[in-house]
Amino acid sequence: MKHLIIYAHPNPNSLNSYFKDVVVDALQRGEHEVQLRDLNQLRFNPVLSLADMNGQRMGQVTQEVKQEQELIAWAEHLTFIYPIWWTGMPAILKGYIDRVFSYGFAYRYDQGLQKGLLIGKKTTIINSHGKSNAEYEAIGMDKALLLTSDKGIYSYCGLEIVQHFFFDQADRTTPENVAAWTKTILQAYAK
Repeated sequence: MKHLIIYAHPNPNSLNSYFKDVVVDALQRGEHEVQLRDLNQLRFNPVLSLADMNGQRMGQVTQEVKQEQELIAWAEHLTFIYPIWWTGMPAILKGYIDRVFSYGFAYRYDQGLQKGLLIGKKTTIINSHGKSNAEYEAIGMDKALLLTSDKGIYSYCGLEIVQHFFFDQADRTTPENVAAWTKTILQAYAK
């Protein structure tokens, strides 16, 4: 299977970087084709400019965006790995979505009805966050995150969400937690 991993964390020693390495290793051992897009390492420009917006309206994108769209078109399974910061994704990933998931590529409107164009592609999302899952559930943030990311972005564009992992209390991990999370990830990619 063709896997595209879209990774957003600036620290190569972060827990998210560890998750990325676990996924890449598992997929390569499974003899899958793997492409990794480390947005910080690529220095991806996250700023949606007026020129970008005008180009999108005419079906034109920059070479940087076109390259990312070609990789998404190639992939059968997309994995997004990023931390939850201020109850959302890092700015570089939000900008990636703003620029790459453009009208006519990721979605369009047919007679006023929205239509996702990335149908047939599976998606896994791996997030870490500092709060406990219980704290997020108590304030409804768990549902808000699923609504804004899963429904508002991924499903909106036609992606089929296979799993969305929320690994909590990531700022105070234990070896036992990391081992359990690693097992969870490996089981998800063994299928």
